[in-house]
Amino acid sequence: MSTALKNTAFPDLGKAQCIALTTFRRTGQAVTTPVWFAVSFGVIYVETHADAGKLKRLRHTTRVTFAPCAYSGKATGSASEGNARILTEPEERMAAAALAKKYGIMLGLYHVVSNARRTLQRQARVEPVYMAIEPISGRA
Repeated sequence: MSTALKNTAFPDLGKAQCIALTTFRRTGQAVTTPVWFAVSFGVIYVETHADAGKLKRLRHTTRVTFAPCAYSGKATGSASEGNARILTEPEERMAAAALAKKYGIMLGLYHVVSNARRTLQRQARVEPVYMAIEPISGRA
């Protein structure tokens, strides 16, 4: 297990490759998405696209829940609550570095495939956006 994942704030994440990230619509309806993540300095970092629905939902409410999960999104552990925020420089670089350290070449291949898909669908390339998730005190 990498030292970046040895974190007492998120003990249930262990060796998980994904988390089921739940964000909430204005109506309160939960929307769960499996995402790659990295833990560094007591914060969970997640990368997404600027046009992702989860970002729109975060702009409404920063409350999220997350649980370790399989790539399919099926939870493999207990859920925890946190608050998420969209990062700006220089924190974006820390998040990108943490994710690159954890996923290595897989993350690079994901970017290549994602950009190729957008090109084939004649969609504009979208820059990555990084989020930080911090535990709600005493609940993680």
